[in-house]
Amino acid sequence: MIDIIQQLRGSNPSLPSTIIVLRADSRALADPETLTPEAQSWIESQTPGARLSQEKVLLAPYPGAPPAERKVTVLAFQDSRHLAAFATEWTGDPLAEGDG
Repeated sequence: MIDIIQQLRGSNPSLPSTIIVLRADSRALADPETLTPEAQSWIESQTPGARLSQEKVLLAPYPGAPPAERKVTVLAFQDSRHLAAFATEWTGDPLAEGDG
């Protein structure tokens, strides 16, 4: 993951400095280029200035393999506390009603 972040910072210096790469199955994503309405609303109210983008990086599919270009969905934040809040809210599995 650190390699991906370094590539992103080098290839797109306009991204804010605190970055998370979202998995394709992230519940915050409606599709690779769009947040769900719920996630978008949450981000607008809780993490102003966050920016979603699609970026290209070179990734090896396994250690020792040649890297290949791949698109990743990135959410960049102005503040590391915003990334932490987003990760807490949106990257874990939602609790079923009656849990916790």
